Amino acid sequence: MPFYERGDTRIYYEEVGSGFPLLVIPGGGLNSTVAGLQTHPFNPMETFRDDFRCIASDLRNSPPGQSTGPLDIERTWDAFTDDHIGLMDHLGIDKFGVIGFCIAGPMILNLLSRAGDRVVAAALMQPSGYRPELPNLFYENNTAGWGPPLCEKRPDITMDMVHDFLMNMYNNRADFVFTVSREFVSSLQTPILIAPDDVPAHPYERAMEVANLAPNSEVTIYPWKDTQEHIDETVDHVRRFLKTHAAVPAAA
Repeated sequence: MPFYERGDTRIYYEEVGSGFPLLVIPGGGLNSTVAGLQTHPFNPMETFRDDFRCIASDLRNSPPGQSTGPLDIERTWDAFTDDHIGLMDHLGIDKFGVIGFCIAGPMILNLLSRAGDRVVAAALMQPSGYRPELPNLFYENNTAGWGPPLCEKRPDITMDMVHDFLMNMYNNRADFVFTVSREFVSSLQTPILIAPDDVPAHPYERAMEVANLAPNSEVTIYPWKDTQEHIDETVDHVRRFLKTHAAVPAAA
């Protein structure tokens, strides 16, 4: 199984299909893994393997996964973006599309802020975001469901470190989508497709705010996960969207 290594970071990844490269970022919060795609409304690695060269990786320091690296308390979101950009560099890929679920929403927007000239189009499926009525949601969820298994797996990481990491990742950025500003999204020229959700971690209001601010945005049907027919319709929308923009790569 392939790994990409950079310094103390070791990222497990998988590839399927051929054609224009598509970076797939699984959901599942900080427990995100390639295997977890099987639990999503659809698995792009299977659904789009005949359309694109699909590439997905386990998130750094996801306890169920195989990717490891420093717990970068000062560069929480940016460390994950380093891994995504680094993987594309490792594979010799310049231009690519991206699709992701849940935590991938903020990650994709951060990726666009760092390497927007390389991403021809981005699909944000059920993106996570800040919900003011539940300001500590992500801190509490990850303190319970991510920190303890990570510390058990990694004796070099303590719950005090987990606390500092989560505070800087979420609570100290308690607004909008955690990674970028509304001003950035308003100036974003990359085509994006939003598939809204409405559960505590995936607020409908944030998804639609991103869609309304971004100049080149589309929105799927909503709800889209309630029936297989709606999922299939959304998959077709995503495929058309990505293939349209993959056919005309963004200018460097």
